[in-house]
Amino acid sequence: MNDRSDFDKRLPLNRRQAIGAIAGGVAAASMTSPVDAADQSSLVVDSHLHCFAGPEDARFPYHERAPYRPGQPATPEFLLERMDGAGVDHAIVVHPEPYQDDHRYLEHCIDIGNGRLKGTCLFFSDQPKSLERLPQFLRQHEDHIVATRLHAYAPGRLPPWGSPELDRLWAIATDAGVAMQVHLEPRYAARLDPYLRRYKETRVIIDHLGRPMQGTPEEHAVVLGWSELPNTVMKLAAIPPQDKYPHRDVAPVIARLAELWGAERLIYGGGFNANTTDASYREYRQKIAAMLPNFSDEDRKKVLGGNAAKLFGFDA
Repeated sequence: MNDRSDFDKRLPLNRRQAIGAIAGGVAAASMTSPVDAADQSSLVVDSHLHCFAGPEDARFPYHERAPYRPGQPATPEFLLERMDGAGVDHAIVVHPEPYQDDHRYLEHCIDIGNGRLKGTCLFFSDQPKSLERLPQFLRQHEDHIVATRLHAYAPGRLPPWGSPELDRLWAIATDAGVAMQVHLEPRYAARLDPYLRRYKETRVIIDHLGRPMQGTPEEHAVVLGWSELPNTVMKLAAIPPQDKYPHRDVAPVIARLAELWGAERLIYGGGFNANTTDASYREYRQKIAAMLPNFSDEDRKKVLGGNAAKLFGFDA
């Protein structure tokens, strides 16, 4: 294509499809119910789930620094069964913190997925040996790893702000053409802001709505400001239950995110865990579709799969 953006031109050839900008005009379509739109999507991509081998599988032990240790397995085999039953074509396995920077189980999941699954990795800029291994890992898995994740979430799970090592993490992601996936509490958004603005060539995926219920509206406003950066993508995932503290209605938040990021820069994720059924997995997707009443059917299809397929390099 002759009209690729400068960002796309600088990416290695095998990354252009996977991390290329999500583009295209908003298609006009007759409105049906959000539930119908969810079920009729031509391609569905779950952009956020975790897999766990469980404590009984000695091949894949939890790390000694694991902040939590799930007691039930949620295996890739179980995931693929639920994907088939719920109409999910592809998924991103987000490498979870219980394994820290030991990625053997993520590699296992990708192998079992046989092209249907890709993953995000987790390396730590405050651990020199961890950071040193990241470039080689990304080269080794250049067709299967789409992002490296950065936690700014609760004391003890924070990056080394202002350090050369944290800049090095962003630079490695930029050079490799993978996205930076940020999982944050809004109170840390102001400290992340300079990195998003400095690394304008790095695709940034914002996890879980930017966690609006775990900060004040003023703190979350910093996250909303990132919508002006064309390299950011907002993930509609981890929809907070309304019957738990702080009992704030999430619908206006999602409406605002949809307004700011638009149909071309939203992706969805979630609904899978050790207890997922085919019905519950599909219902989660339908719930998100129902929270986008102002979107056309075609717009919802973008959010439920089309955008992620372009972003992560899945075949339509």
